Amino acid sequence: MRSHYCGQVNEDHLGQEIELCGWVHRRRDHGGVIFIDLRDREGLVQVVVDPDTVEAFATAERVRSEYVLKIRGLVRDRPEGTINPDMATGKIEVLGRSVEILNAAETPPFPLDDEREVGEEIRLKYRYIDLRRPQMLQRMRMRSQIASTMRRFLDDNGFMEIETPILTKSTPEGARDYLVPSRTHPGEFFALPQSPQLFKQLLMVSGMDRYYQIVRCFRDEDLRADRQPEFTQLDIETSFMDEEQIIAMMEKMIRELFARVLEVPLHDPFPRMSYDEAIERFGIDRPDLRIPLELVDVGDVMANVEFKVFSGPAKDASGRVAALRLPGGCELSRKEIDDYTKYVSIYGAKGLAYIKINDLAAGREGLQSPILKFLPDEAVNAIIERTGAQTGDLIFFGADRAAVVNEALGALRVKLGHDRGLVERGWRPVWVVDFPMFERDEKSGRWSSIHHPFTRPKVDNAAQLAADPANAKSQAYDLVLNGTEVGGGSIRIHSAEMQAEVLKLLGISDEEAEAKFGFLLDALKYGCPPHGGLAFGL
Repeated sequence: MRSHYCGQVNEDHLGQEIELCGWVHRRRDHGGVIFIDLRDREGLVQVVVDPDTVEAFATAERVRSEYVLKIRGLVRDRPEGTINPDMATGKIEVLGRSVEILNAAETPPFPLDDEREVGEEIRLKYRYIDLRRPQMLQRMRMRSQIASTMRRFLDDNGFMEIETPILTKSTPEGARDYLVPSRTHPGEFFALPQSPQLFKQLLMVSGMDRYYQIVRCFRDEDLRADRQPEFTQLDIETSFMDEEQIIAMMEKMIRELFARVLEVPLHDPFPRMSYDEAIERFGIDRPDLRIPLELVDVGDVMANVEFKVFSGPAKDASGRVAALRLPGGCELSRKEIDDYTKYVSIYGAKGLAYIKINDLAAGREGLQSPILKFLPDEAVNAIIERTGAQTGDLIFFGADRAAVVNEALGALRVKLGHDRGLVERGWRPVWVVDFPMFERDEKSGRWSSIHHPFTRPKVDNAAQLAADPANAKSQAYDLVLNGTEVGGGSIRIHSAEMQAEVLKLLGISDEEAEAKFGFLLDALKYGCPPHGGLAFGL
């Protein structure tokens, strides 16, 4: 039906008669000459229909926004002064000789020819129209390019694309399963996979060596910006590669991806940061390194002050007192500070103390804060020196259980960065490594896995893990990009003894372990190779 895509017509086609198909993006009637911006997946092209072509002109008078047309016409230069440098086809136009309406359209529920914001609810209701918008088409095209680039890289590096089952048995992986009732076995249910984790490990036992697939996963979780009930990930697993080798290969893939799709070079190698360092400096294990603000521990400074709001958490082994310096923060009004205080309360903080450095040279007289009367000079001076505060800065404080301080000040750091225009341009990837193996649930007192129970600990044997699970580190690694975890993985347990010990520490009885993971425990006994992998969200 067509000879060319609209967005691909250019000066190479001057003088050629072509056929186009697409949607009417915009129609304008200028003194008897009708201009139609015709749109398809590849972009826009301007079509001109004048009264000399009587039949085509009559048809063009009837068309409206989002009509589907087929147009035959001659490619010519645009007249001087009408070139549009913002369009890929802005130097040419098509003189329409034939206009055929393939389908009419009602007035769309929202315009597609401008950049105005449209409510999410109406966009989702008319998703098929929303996806026609150029910016949405571009996102879908980029997603396709990302997938094909990753596939090409993995194919070139000896990985095999293998599909794993969708209807399977339920296994605990950190979220609730979606269940599908079985017709042939009444009262029994299949589970939709939260990830192909166990299947890809079994593939390594099978000797597949290097596996990947672009796979749909399902988790029955509450909706959040970074959590969806169904999502797609690039799933990867490989045998006989250690943590360093896997990270190096995945870095190479991501650098190639950015170079091909975005034409952006990334650092080589990516920086690395331990989990403990990320929490200490940024309050979160997925730090946005574009924001030049950091948390600073001041617990030792506050341990002996009379103000129990600070001294209490400072002396508590599970507490933390931290400071966050905001350059130029003296400009903040009391209302703005109150708003930030309300914001951190979302994360459990009971308040947000602060000190304004109005004039550092004036000493204590140059400072402004409701808490100054509780702090001796040596404490104030130590805080200013440690945070590097200067005249015009403001220092926020968090004092509570470490988890509350980390989450509250970590979130405040990101909000201040965006509110105050401190976010640097560009891409800042970082590997976060050396995660704790376990964390203890405060209510039940039981251990739970930071990643999943198949992650290999950094110990030599099961006895060492059992002796000190609280301080055990895991061979897990997350790739964080501009504050978002884009991929995560680990070296897996390949010893049946170690796997059984991990399940035991998690409070899973031998009977339950056999019922839920017996197939894996058996497989580990039959020559399972060292293996590991990761998954990237798409």
